[in-house]
Amino acid sequence: MGEYTELMRRSRDHLRPWYYGAETPNAFEDLIRRSRQDDYQLLVACLKDSGSIVGSFSLSQIFRGGFQNAFLGFAAGAPYAGLGYMQEGIELTLGHVFTTLQLHRVEANVQPANERSLRLVERCGFRLEGFSPNYLKIGGRWRDHRRYALTVEDWGTRR
Repeated sequence: MGEYTELMRRSRDHLRPWYYGAETPNAFEDLIRRSRQDDYQLLVACLKDSGSIVGSFSLSQIFRGGFQNAFLGFAAGAPYAGLGYMQEGIELTLGHVFTTLQLHRVEANVQPANERSLRLVERCGFRLEGFSPNYLKIGGRWRDHRRYALTVEDWGTRR
């Protein structure tokens, strides 16, 4: 808990206004509680050699039935941004989504001014599907998003 909340606290200026991370023990406990539900998973990216946490990935609103979809969220700690860890983490997360969870599709919604995240999802093969005005409330404000998606068929072709 301490390492994750400290990374989010130290990364506040880097992450906002795109993402408001769990910076307190209570916020972290809420995140863990949420991850125990069937429709949400939290994955933490760690360095292989030291085990240090570099960021996290969330799969929310995991739908089954005819949809088989999840929404991907991600956040890199400031010291690790731009070093390729998030691309590697998304690739590993996609493997989990399409093989372990056996979902058909994953969406990533990114604020238009978040250029690094836009480039990241595009490098990972996500296809732009549209624009959603006032899509999600983040930091107390409704924010526009670009809507990206990747299907298992697209992912299989890329691999």
